[in-house]
Amino acid sequence: MQFGMIGLGRMGANMARRLMRDGHTCVGFDVFPESVEKLQAEGATGAKSLSELVEKLSAPRVLWMMVPAGNVDGTIEKLVPLLAPGDILVDGGNSYYRDDVDRAKKLAERGIKYVDCGTSGGVFGLERGYCLMIGGEPQVVQHLDPIFKTLAPGVGDVAPTPGQKQHGTAEQGYLHCGPSGAGHFVKMVHNGIEYGLMAAYAEGFNILRGAGVGKAHTGEHDAETAPMRNAEYFQYDLDCGQIAELWRRGSVVSSWLLDLTAQAFARDSELSKFSGKVSDSGEGRWTLEAANEAGVPAHVLAAALFQRFSSRGEADFQNKVLSAMRFEFGGHHEKK
Repeated sequence: MQFGMIGLGRMGANMARRLMRDGHTCVGFDVFPESVEKLQAEGATGAKSLSELVEKLSAPRVLWMMVPAGNVDGTIEKLVPLLAPGDILVDGGNSYYRDDVDRAKKLAERGIKYVDCGTSGGVFGLERGYCLMIGGEPQVVQHLDPIFKTLAPGVGDVAPTPGQKQHGTAEQGYLHCGPSGAGHFVKMVHNGIEYGLMAAYAEGFNILRGAGVGKAHTGEHDAETAPMRNAEYFQYDLDCGQIAELWRRGSVVSSWLLDLTAQAFARDSELSKFSGKVSDSGEGRWTLEAANEAGVPAHVLAAALFQRFSSRGEADFQNKVLSAMRFEFGGHHEKK
């Protein structure tokens, strides 16, 4: 199937490569010409502009956008005058699902089809495949099935869940989740869960790293610090990298995230090139908004999101307020 890929960054370019390997034909565009040239050298047809991209595609056109969420509406605005009824726009980034609902309605007025596709797989997707969570009209999604099937990882060596009735494509690694917005809604919650899993691993390894704190305990006490009562129980020098490697085998906490964590420890046990300022790209916030409106508790996901805010210094002022209050009511000075 012929398709146009808009956005040839880490995800878009590799997705195009995976599709081309399976015989699909690609017309690629990116705001950085060198990205287009690189993919063109691998067999794609390059385009220097969105209008050229559209011209090189046969009707009904399929255009897949892999651009930041904040750039999707601007890209669509430029594309709409170039498209015709029956053309299909796919947003494979991490858009807010409500935006998908609104976009689909507006594009439908012009006869343009819109599909939202939550995409998980990262930089490893070229070889492993991408888990795809899809929203849109059934007939449009069905038309795109050859693309989804190629991008998805397939059954591979993952055994079916015992008792699960296999009546769809989920075991192949892609699923039509529902109407417009459903794909990105599922991806939104997927990423919210990811926040919680990552935070749990990070906190656990931090506790392991602190298991030898008793060795540095001097026995001296002061009014500003709770005394350590049981230093003799914290005498361990634990190797986080080896423990991560251990847990990868037979443990109930084994996962791909743990595999990647083990790789990071193997490269640098102190993770010295990282500052610890953790970004959030929106999905965690949107997941909590959905939980709030639905009246569903999400304690772990909320804590994980707020920890990311704190890691970037967003708690600095409130911590100053705490120190100020302690000083005002008790004359407590901050420890240097």
